Amino acid sequence: MRLTIAFLPLLALAMPLPAAAADTRGAVAALNDPAMQDRMADTVTALVSAMMQMKVGPLAEAVAQIDPDSDAAYIPHDATVGDIAGRDRHDAERMGADVRASARMAGQAASALQAYAPVLKDMARDLAAQWERERDAARR
Repeated sequence: MRLTIAFLPLLALAMPLPAAAADTRGAVAALNDPAMQDRMADTVTALVSAMMQMKVGPLAEAVAQIDPDSDAAYIPHDATVGDIAGRDRHDAERMGADVRASARMAGQAASALQAYAPVLKDMARDLAAQWERERDAARR
């Protein structure tokens, strides 16, 4: 789960690509904006913190009624996700820091991709033209 959340900024970077890379400057700017990185990190920190406080005891009781031999039968009624997951009180902050670092990395990668886009476009055009020449030569 930690890796999944840390890679959310990379997913945010990839989302505009299928839209044909019309104008990715906004996405690149957002990923490179320290305030945006902080908002993303703060959001993940708050979500993880809230999730760790969710009560799972009643759900465990329901599972134990269906399957009395399951480990759920041993979960206390007032248990939280954090209790079950082996909560460290700094987990949420660490995950937020991971998201912040991932957003910075994604911003740097997006900036590099934006800089190389014209070269990559020319390379793709040249490769397509070469492929067409090869195809036409093979058909002769």
